[in-house]
Amino acid sequence: MITPFQAVERRVRPWREPLAVAAGLQDRDGALALLSDGGELGRRSFVAADPDWVGSGAIGEDGLAPLRHPALAAGVVGLLAYDAGARAATGPRPRVWPDLMLARYPAMLAFDHQARTVSVIGRGADPAGARAAADHAEAWLAGAREPVVPPPPALELEAEAPPEAYTAAVADVVARIAAGELFQANIARAWSGELREAADPFDVMLRLAGRAAAYGAFWRLGERALVSNSPELFLTFQPDGRRIETRPIKGTRSRGVDPARDAALAAELAASAKDRAENLMIVDLMRNDLARVAEPGTVVAERLFQVESHPTVHHLVSTVTATAREGAGVADLLEATFPPGSITGAPKHQAMKVIARHEPPRGPWCGSLFHVGEGGELTASVLIRTASFERSDGRWRFRALAGAGIVADSDPQAELEETDAKIRALREALSG
Repeated sequence: MITPFQAVERRVRPWREPLAVAAGLQDRDGALALLSDGGELGRRSFVAADPDWVGSGAIGEDGLAPLRHPALAAGVVGLLAYDAGARAATGPRPRVWPDLMLARYPAMLAFDHQARTVSVIGRGADPAGARAAADHAEAWLAGAREPVVPPPPALELEAEAPPEAYTAAVADVVARIAAGELFQANIARAWSGELREAADPFDVMLRLAGRAAAYGAFWRLGERALVSNSPELFLTFQPDGRRIETRPIKGTRSRGVDPARDAALAAELAASAKDRAENLMIVDLMRNDLARVAEPGTVVAERLFQVESHPTVHHLVSTVTATAREGAGVADLLEATFPPGSITGAPKHQAMKVIARHEPPRGPWCGSLFHVGEGGELTASVLIRTASFERSDGRWRFRALAGAGIVADSDPQAELEETDAKIRALREALSG
């Protein structure tokens, strides 16, 4: 039985680098680091460990029940695997990862990159419990250690299928689109491998530090770990104004080697009719998904086709907002919209069927990692640029994927090259 949090204690302390604090906790039970880039979307980072409750397993009838009570959901971090949402379209498939992982954190540190302060957060069943949790979190600040970038932790990344298999899959999807079966599907490639004997998944996080994204994350729970450098927001929810926001990414170019070439590639992306059409299809899909849980007439595409630049790629991003219907909460939003439209396709149900024809189960990749605040606030990322890790016999094995949105005029070779660009930062972090 989970005891609801009834009290919260907050203290404000001087700035410390969140990665340094996370490095001091990396081996703790439930070690968590939600490490943002400090930009407009990633103003805050969070570090925690030692959850008081952990749950995982298959999604059955109301598997999201723990998220329906704000006093239970506060401080919860969760991971929804892609396959948990796709199963309605694909039918039974092997489970390569739990559908849902949840952990609740009584103690947490929140880092405000703009104000340069750290909020110490303690949650408890009463004020004394909240105070003790805050003391526990504050001690983590003293244990911060300067992170040292380690050598590449992986022996190598091995493609799970040859490039020709991917280009053939793209060609098949293009033919299905031409036949009227669907409009778009996101098709992925996968790589896997093993870490060196003394290496740890946190090493990958350290090696990504110079390429921080708005929704970077490290999470260790038992014999599983996740490292994500995702730039993509799936959902935010602010219960006070019932505001929902989603920011689907569709459209990619590699970064140029010199400023002039880089600017030209960004301009090419902004002007690309193909990429804008691809993006707009997903905007329409997300509008439809949000309408299931929104007040009628409140779903709006606030911004379309903005170019966002990241360390290895430019992306085309749009923003869709809505006002949630009265009484809707975190579980309702996730049920209405998961898995994210940007990594499935349109129509979503048929796209997931087509994806299953060409890919084994995805596991965490293109699922969502989410964090719930005291008032039921939600921030959920799309788990792109993500590697999942499982430990067996003392060694960590990993899997990482990269995909591309396939539309009617997609060129198989160009889509193959796009996946190479998207996996580049993670490849370099893993194997140099």
